[in-house]
Amino acid sequence: MTVPTFPPGFLWGASASAFQTEGAFDADGKGLSGWDAFAAQPGRIKDGTDTTRGTGFHERYREDVALLAGLGADAFRFSISWPRVVPGGSGSLNPAGLDFYDRLVDELCAHGITPAPTLYHWDTPLPLDEAGGWLNRDTAYRFAEYAGMVAERLADRVPMWITINEPAEVTMLGYALGEHAPGRTLLFDALPAAHHQLLAHGLAVRALRAAGAGNIGIALSHSPVWTAGDTDEDRAGAELYDTLTNWLFADPVLTGRYPDEGFAALMPGPVEDDLKIISVPLDWYGVNYYNPTLVGAPRPEALDSFSGYSMPSGLPFGIREIEGYDTTDFGWPVVPQGLAETLGQLRDRFGDRLPPVYITENGCAVDEPVADGRRIAFLEGHLEALRTAIDAGVDVRGYFTWSLTDNVEWTEGASKRFGLVHIDYETLRRTPKESYAWYRDVIRAQRTGGPSLTPGEHAPG
Repeated sequence: MTVPTFPPGFLWGASASAFQTEGAFDADGKGLSGWDAFAAQPGRIKDGTDTTRGTGFHERYREDVALLAGLGADAFRFSISWPRVVPGGSGSLNPAGLDFYDRLVDELCAHGITPAPTLYHWDTPLPLDEAGGWLNRDTAYRFAEYAGMVAERLADRVPMWITINEPAEVTMLGYALGEHAPGRTLLFDALPAAHHQLLAHGLAVRALRAAGAGNIGIALSHSPVWTAGDTDEDRAGAELYDTLTNWLFADPVLTGRYPDEGFAALMPGPVEDDLKIISVPLDWYGVNYYNPTLVGAPRPEALDSFSGYSMPSGLPFGIREIEGYDTTDFGWPVVPQGLAETLGQLRDRFGDRLPPVYITENGCAVDEPVADGRRIAFLEGHLEALRTAIDAGVDVRGYFTWSLTDNVEWTEGASKRFGLVHIDYETLRRTPKESYAWYRDVIRAQRTGGPSLTPGEHAPG
């Protein structure tokens, strides 16, 4: 298989997040995040990785920008650490913290790389977490204030903005199941965290635009949900799971409504008024895709999981293992056509309400230090599926692979490697993998109109 040709002007990028890469735990006045406190609890990071070091990006960002330039990347999706910029979560700005992102943006621009910052990639300032985090409506307003502060400084050089990354995972893993920060186990009582993140998104869009920023989107995770059986109970379980993980977030953003009145009734505050803010028009829509999910009726005797994390019994659905596909080192099935299926579902559900789409995350955990042929095969298959979706009428404008370098994979620590560039966690030395050279050659071929290369073939230089 060769990589198909994409439309002229298609944007090619790579991604990272602050908590997973920056390190500099106590540099330039950074405050603690909920994730800092969570990771410090014994046993939370499975392999014992010191998350305060990250990949040393704070000190080595010029080296990583040079790697992006070597790729020929059009854009870099990174995240801004809210507690580095506003250590208390509200109140005064920390100039030294924002100075770091000012320098990073300048470095990217100097190399002709578009800065595409995400304002929230899960690292809530600890004082806000301790006051209820996303269960507290006030957090949404504090987030909008922070967004405005960042835009006041950076909007003159940043042409692409992302408000919030994957509110579904924050809600499910952080507030419902307790596997991520802040470690709450509220199950369906976690729904206010979903609503307040969505409200924060809408308020932040307004704040960004008021500060002169434009080209704003959100990054939502999407996964096709396959029904695991042919009974009414199987279909009901799959439909509920689909609603919780996909449409509970997409529908309010794109239509100004929750998927059904039952969910709207469970949300706090003046919901109808909030939905008008949540659905403020976007310039583009970000899709994070990794794999489909197979769901059916609940199975009291089985141990189900969400993104590899155990789920309690008694839920009204059961997650099954998808068989017949290769898997990543996370155990996730490799199903490239699921990306085309996801994009087709978005097109069919939202029609002309769906803005232009960017794939804001797509990648795989493969522990092959340099010769990472499985990652090349994964990316190649997903780019082929992406071209299929474009040919079917989905307006996709760009693709960001996850991730530029290996990074701290949340509770998995350093044990799950998603990067195009290998990180030696003892020395923090960077070593480009074969997938780095392959992706570089794909980008070159798209620009020159030459043939895209097959795995194992790399252009010289």
